[in-house]
Amino acid sequence: MKVEGWPKPITVMVLGENECVGPVVDRPKGEAMVTDRSILVVEDDEDLANLVALNLRDVGHRVVVEHNGRKALQRTEGETFDLVVLDLTLPGVDGLEICRQLRSRSPYTAILMLTARTTEIDRVLGLEMGADDYLTKPFSVRELVARVKALLRRMEAFAARRDSGDDLPPIFCGSMEISPVERSVRLGDQHVDLTAREFDLLEFFAGHPGRVYTRAQLLDHVWGYAHEGYEHTVNTHINRLRGKIERDPSKPNFIITVWGVGYRFARPEEVKELPS
Repeated sequence: MKVEGWPKPITVMVLGENECVGPVVDRPKGEAMVTDRSILVVEDDEDLANLVALNLRDVGHRVVVEHNGRKALQRTEGETFDLVVLDLTLPGVDGLEICRQLRSRSPYTAILMLTARTTEIDRVLGLEMGADDYLTKPFSVRELVARVKALLRRMEAFAARRDSGDDLPPIFCGSMEISPVERSVRLGDQHVDLTAREFDLLEFFAGHPGRVYTRAQLLDHVWGYAHEGYEHTVNTHINRLRGKIERDPSKPNFIITVWGVGYRFARPEEVKELPS
């Protein structure tokens, strides 16, 4: 890949199944750079990795690139990153294992997965391992930068709430107890294991019982972006969340589909107390 005339905005074509097509992102006049954050890009395609890094650096981030999974893991053992852009198919150690190991550590690092169009099972596994979001190749570089911005904003909001010392009360709905402070969920006496994004989605729903939200509104409120064509992200997470909190996901008790509109969370009086 040859990039000429930088920082003049140009179009870069990166061809191939595991690559993307998109422009180098040009900041609008007068728009300030975002606060510097440390980002690790793990992608074995050097042209794609360099294109992603170029755009993230342009909006003010410090970016480190690794093309090998094992080297990326070693890098994370010696350095702390705010976010990792992580391809799943890597030499050395694959992206799923990197995701699993990062989730076993502290502090929390946001993870944006990059997946091929045909690897639905990998997306599911990646989300279960704790990835915060995913992009399917080929993707727009502008879209990737927007996703990174949304993830970092979400992490900052979570840190601010955590550091404020405010003890938010638990949310109860039927036999479900949601603890915003502990970020935990219980159904009766059973702990429910949720990913970070699944918890965010459930907490948002439960905090607004009865209110109907479109998929675009959920993307905006929970993910921090609302772009046409990404509503399937909401569908994927709601299906997975229902599989964990509903007795019968085909007949949901908590997250109700409003046909032709979106979803709503059941009011406490609507929740059926099912026998254990």
